[in-house]
Amino acid sequence: MAETIEVLVPGGQADPGPPLGPELGPTPVDVQAVVQEINEQTAAFDGTEVPVTVEYEEDGSFSIGVGVPPTAELIKDEAGFETGSGEPNEEFVADLDVEQLKSIAEQKKPDLLAYDTKQAAKEVAGTCVSLGVTIEGEDARTFDDRADAGDYDDVLEA
Repeated sequence: MAETIEVLVPGGQADPGPPLGPELGPTPVDVQAVVQEINEQTAAFDGTEVPVTVEYEEDGSFSIGVGVPPTAELIKDEAGFETGSGEPNEEFVADLDVEQLKSIAEQKKPDLLAYDTKQAAKEVAGTCVSLGVTIEGEDARTFDDRADAGDYDDVLEA
């Protein structure tokens, strides 16, 4: 019967220490082999927290499932900051252009309820609001209205 472990690891930088090691220690899998495969599969996320599922059998065989990092992590990585604003409505920590927003939306789209890139971008913009990130130099709270007005159709529908 398969067992499952779910952890958040830094992309391409997992190691046998916490949080992975203590979870895998009592299992029949080769911990180093699991760590190596996770690092290979998450290398593209380079340091960004990535959800990983390890499914293993009693014979020591295993499979790795890699999810998409949380939206906030993708925004932080794209905009190049460590932590969000303590006062996101007043203090802004970074600015994204619409191309960057689209890139994040496309990565997250499978995990979102959005049916197209424009709707996914609007969901990502909502996370920008809570982090204190502006979009094209304007408060992210206005992005939905601007997107609905067609201001970014050339980028978001391309």
